[in-house]
Amino acid sequence: MKTLELKGQKRDNTGKRGSKDLRLAEMVPCVIYGVSGTTHFSAELAELKNFIYSPEVFFANIAIEGGATFKGVMREVQFHPVTDAVNHVDFYEVKDENSVKVELPVKVVGNSAGVRAGGRLAVNVRKLKVEALPKDLPDFIELDITPMNIGDKLRISQLSVPGVTFLDAANVVVAAVQVTRNSRSAQTEEAKTDGKK
Repeated sequence: MKTLELKGQKRDNTGKRGSKDLRLAEMVPCVIYGVSGTTHFSAELAELKNFIYSPEVFFANIAIEGGATFKGVMREVQFHPVTDAVNHVDFYEVKDENSVKVELPVKVVGNSAGVRAGGRLAVNVRKLKVEALPKDLPDFIELDITPMNIGDKLRISQLSVPGVTFLDAANVVVAAVQVTRNSRSAQTEEAKTDGKK
């Protein structure tokens, strides 16, 4: 999984007034929950947007003014209920020797035989919950739909990534090739042709 740099400034005033002043300065109150405790800091909104508004998931190398550094992963973003402005961001510290739980995006690859025959591909899940050591986490979960025919379903139980444990229920359907009017017509015509032979 890719890593982005994030600069932070330590926060001593963690009250509402301090948070409001930070937001006026285009800074966002943040916290990282670490192995040895909790650290409050602030970061520039412009830098945080790379984490918040990307479909990808990144590790963050957080360098806090004064010398403290952390490797973390974003866990929660709080938005203003009316303006959708970013109010607060939570990070969790990541250690190379400890497994981490994240949601990874799904990436579809391949050209499904069922779609070529007129079926419709439905991707039901856009992100999957996984657990793995940091070194084993991929950028995304790849779904190869090439062998899927009309009516086929791809469940979590059929997915396999070395070193990665899937945390969603095994019977959850991630993708399916559904029957459409066009595919029904094609099947009917094919049946008629076969019957004449």
